[in-house]
Amino acid sequence: MYNVVLKKILISIILVGVAASAAAHTFFFGLTDINLNSQNKHIEIIHQFTAHDIENTLAELKQEHFSPEHPMYDQYIQAYFEKHFSLERNNKAIQLNWLGFEVKRGQLYAYQESTTQNFLTDLVIKNTLLIDTYPKQVNTINYQDLTSAEPLQGSLTYDQSRRVNTITTTENNASDNLNDRIN
Repeated sequence: MYNVVLKKILISIILVGVAASAAAHTFFFGLTDINLNSQNKHIEIIHQFTAHDIENTLAELKQEHFSPEHPMYDQYIQAYFEKHFSLERNNKAIQLNWLGFEVKRGQLYAYQESTTQNFLTDLVIKNTLLIDTYPKQVNTINYQDLTSAEPLQGSLTYDQSRRVNTITTTENNASDNLNDRIN
């Protein structure tokens, strides 16, 4: 009798674990914070994504098993971020230094910084991280510049239909230019 009850409990726990695991990934999202450093006026960028989503994307792109043990793990991640995230102003790319990344509790944090003094107004941001792999992927960029007389802050959203946004000083803080939409 005790064994039967124990087996039922064990099976229930396993089924709950399987169901939770399957449902755990119904949402695909990434967060990026963009701040202007008050001392050197460089743009500082911190990306946060689910590590296994990045790894699965790279495995699909490279057509090979990809995990932290892969000999090119760091290089592939850096190249992926540099290809799928960029800044520009007046049709000129803003050079970003790759500072590195770390994985904590299943989250990948990647760090970048502009190489020169900058400001956020009229900054054009391309963000296609994970969008081609996961059709339901939504990326949010939170930005702030508290260094000027009129602080600028807001959020931008990226998905399959919006891959490029512009930070503006208008009430919406984001351009709604039809040229920014990719159908």
